[in-house]
Formats: sequence, C-alpha cells, structure tokens
Amino acid sequence: MTERRSAFAVDRRGFIGLAGATAAGWIALGATSDRMRIVASLTALPLDDELTRRSMIDSATSRLGGLVVGLRQRGWVEGVNFRLELRSTFGAPDRLKAAIQELLDLKPDVILTGSTVETAAVLAATKTVPIVFATANDPVGNGFVESLAHPGGNVTGFTNSTAEMGGKWLQLIREAVPDIVRVGILFNPATTPRGGRFFLESIEQEAASCGVSVIPAPVDAPAGIDEVVGRFSEPPKAAMVALVDSFLVINRKAVVAAADKYRVPTIYPFHYFMDAGGLMSYGPTLEVRSADYVDLILRGTKAGDLPVQSPRKYELLINRTVARTLGLTLPFTLLARADEIRE
Repeated sequence: MTERRSAFAVDRRGFIGLAGATAAGWIALGATSDRMRIVASLTALPLDDELTRRSMIDSATSRLGGLVVGLRQRGWVEGVNFRLELRSTFGAPDRLKAAIQELLDLKPDVILTGSTVETAAVLAATKTVPIVFATANDPVGNGFVESLAHPGGNVTGFTNSTAEMGGKWLQLIREAVPDIVRVGILFNPATTPRGGRFFLESIEQEAASCGVSVIPAPVDAPAGIDEVVGRFSEPPKAAMVALVDSFLVINRKAVVAAADKYRVPTIYPFHYFMDAGGLMSYGPTLEVRSADYVDLILRGTKAGDLPVQSPRKYELLINRTVARTLGLTLPFTLLARADEIRE
C-alpha cells in the first residue's frame, strides 16, 4: 500500500495547520466526535502543479483550503473528526481507475471531483458513496443527475458554465479582433463536454449570424498543441476559442505559449490561462462553496437531495500588454466591461 500511496497521495506536510486546537476544545464548539470521517478529493492536475499548490493554501478562496476553512467553521476539524485524502491521476487516463480504487479502498464518506471526466469515472465506480463535483458541465446531459433541482442518486455539485457560453466567447473575441474571417475551436474530444458539441452549437449559431467560419481544432496529446494552433497563423485572419476542458487546463502553459508563438488571438474559459500569459478570459468567478454540501452530507443529507448550483457571477479579464504584442487596439467598449485589466 505504501508504494501505491506514493504514486497518488499528496504530501500533506505544511498544508493547513491547526496549531493550538484540541479535540476537546473543538468538540465543545460543536464538532462531532463519533468517528473520524474521510473526505476524499480527486484531481487530474499533477501534485506539483501551481494550481494544485494554490488550491491547498489556507484561504477561503482556494479550493481545498477553502473547503477545510469552511468545514472548520461548521465544526469539522482536520485531524480531529475528519481526514482529507487527496489523490491525483496526473492527467493520465490509465491512472484514473487506480486512483479512484485507492480512494474507494479508504471507504470515504464523500468524494469531491474536480472535472466532468473525473466525475464520470467515479460515478461509474460507485453508486453509493456520495459525490460532490466542484466543477462540471452539462451534468444532466452527461447522466450525472436527473435534473438540476432534483439530482437523485449519489451525486450533486456545481456547474461552471452553460452551453450558451460558446456564443459569448465568440462575441468577445470578435470585439477584440473584429476582422477575423474564421475561428478555431480548441478542445480535446475525450475531456470536453459532449466531445465539444456542448459549446460548439452556440458558437456555430453566433458565427452564422456574423459570417465567421467555425473550424473545430481537436487535439488529444500535449505534443500536438503547437501544430494545431499553428494552423491558424496564416491567412485568412483567424482567432481561437479554448473550450472548458481539463486537458487544456493541465496543458495551459503550452496552449498559451503556442498562441503567443503564432500570434493567434485566443479567448480562454478560466483565469488560469491569464496567469500563464493569455490575452483574455471569460468565465465564472471562483467561489468555494463545496463546504456547504460536504457538511450536509457528513451530517446525513443525501447528495441526490441537494440541488446542483450554477455560477452566480462571471468575469472578463483582459491583458492589454498581450493585446499590444499582438498588434490589437482593443475598443473602449470592451475594456470598460472588463472586471480586470492586466498590464
């Protein structure tokens, strides 16, 4: 078991400290003490990825740190009455099954997943352990839940976008680059919702109304990113839209580097790509709300009785320095709507 754990378990040293907290003190504040609960979390990101490290900061705005802070506020204290177990598939499909089985062997009380692909894999492995997805697209279409209001089964969670987002991305990139003739849609068919069709339909509808050609640009391996993006560097004038896709998030630095290398204006779905030097992004504002549902599940509420929640706010980020590098003069009407302008 030690060897398997070294392959998938995160190093917990230095994670979230609870110095001075005693079991008796926390129990007095309402923490339950009947047994140690196990909260498991599965991610496709490598454990040394910047986003993984950032998610473990003891902060209400980081994904795992926010979970622990939120649970602490509700009487659940790590090391006292619950234990957090994190595993990574390192983005490798062949490791996904092994990572899930390791988590199931721990007999967790709830499993948190970080993407649509992980949720589907965990749900295929268990119909009894409660699952909370931190981000997922089209949970009804993917068969995760019966409806957003009444999920049923053993899964619930939070969506991070709607199908209409595709058309919005095209609108925004056209405002930044109004003379584009075609737009490439970057995605991995194996890791984006409905093989890309979830967003492509609204992109195609928007494109038809403005006379832009839509060209799917599927890529299924990191080594192929440079070539695929490079196809849109030649005339006629093109831009790209990167879809919501765990593969693209894992390989975000390579995606942004290729867009910069070939001078292809690209809009991204998350601010993670902006941190890597992207031109612009439009997506949900990061809110860590999983503690609400994990707390309820640990206290006996069925996951299927908790409605799936949608994002409450979206944000537009623009890097004006990158725009100038690409030779773009962004209109004031676009800049005025940005939630953040980076230089």
